[in-house]
Amino acid sequence: AWYVPCLASHETLQELCRKENLTCKSIGITNRSLKSYEVEYLCDYKVEEGKAYYLVKWKGWPESSNTWEPRKHLNCPLLIQNFLRDKNEYLSRGRGGKAMKLRNHVKILKPAIADYVVKKAKQRIALQRWKEELNRKKNHKAMILVENTVDLEGPPLDFYYINEYKPAPGINVLTGITTGCECADCPAEKCCPKEAGFILAYNKHKKLKIQPGLPIYECNSYCRCGPDCPNRIVQKGTPYSLCIFRTNNGRGWGVKTLQKIKTNSFVMEYVGEVITSEEAERRGQFYDNQGNTYLFDLDYDSDEFTVDAARYGNVSHFVNHSCDPNLQVFNVFIDNLDLRLPRIALFSTRTIKAGEELTFDYQMKGSIDLSSDSAEGLSPSKKSIRTVCKCGAMCCRGYLN
Repeated sequence: AWYVPCLASHETLQELCRKENLTCKSIGITNRSLKSYEVEYLCDYKVEEGKAYYLVKWKGWPESSNTWEPRKHLNCPLLIQNFLRDKNEYLSRGRGGKAMKLRNHVKILKPAIADYVVKKAKQRIALQRWKEELNRKKNHKAMILVENTVDLEGPPLDFYYINEYKPAPGINVLTGITTGCECADCPAEKCCPKEAGFILAYNKHKKLKIQPGLPIYECNSYCRCGPDCPNRIVQKGTPYSLCIFRTNNGRGWGVKTLQKIKTNSFVMEYVGEVITSEEAERRGQFYDNQGNTYLFDLDYDSDEFTVDAARYGNVSHFVNHSCDPNLQVFNVFIDNLDLRLPRIALFSTRTIKAGEELTFDYQMKGSIDLSSDSAEGLSPSKKSIRTVCKCGAMCCRGYLN
């Protein structure tokens, strides 16, 4: 049988059921709950005969069922707080950032204010659902939060969260591994990095100790060592709780850490759809016109493949560029030794404070030796149209490319 995922939320389906007076146990609409009422958000405000009333959108009911309710009937202090904060936020924007409260004699909100608070309420709900979706799909323990205190932008409509590479038809990203190390306690004489001709990438504190441009070889699924092996870092996923947030200087979404990150620590992997370089050239022309940068060349050994994180990706999709970044890119090989298809890991270049935005250099300059062959493989796909850089760093080059 074919199953098509439903894109409508539970609340939308509940609204349809209640509108048609139908029951559906799978979405929580029974004969008992068919007439239940719960405040979803507040839409408007007015004063009549000295009493304050709020226009209520009921959860799981269509907007045609909205009703005016006196303040004493509402047991939703958080929603009232959100309503008042959104209203004052709208008013403060018209006053140059100075907060302004409604005067006592105001009997009703202006339509523009009511429209704004409804949009903010809907945005808050949409972002909450997106946060829940991201945390359902992630494969690591750390949390992902979402925050927008800047504008009315909601979740991206054409972005799908994935935890690992999504290969295009005809591309196999799991090739080359047939055996693993026999170490009882890694690293040993014939551990995975030494077998590949390189040194172990991590020190005893599980922090990076190799220079940019050198590859990382981690123990794989064929190795005898267990999950606590000191050579299993990237494969465990990000250990830090991160927040996708809306920037206030026109850079769209960004990512900040909610925890302190020490120098040379693994932060996240850059994943997306693996496509051929020919397909990347075609898509690149489209992205150029949008001013976006999502293509990442995998030319550590050759230039056959590219990672496109525009539609499919993880938190790294939202990490912004900086000419003075706090993240550095490294090529990683775990269950695939094909040099054409390294995994891309982002490590901290310095101590990063909680609340600080995470960034990496789209040109990978600075600490990388751009004269080396391996460093060339770390740069994103070249773009024909120059994109203005808004990173704000003292050493800003002016353009992303």
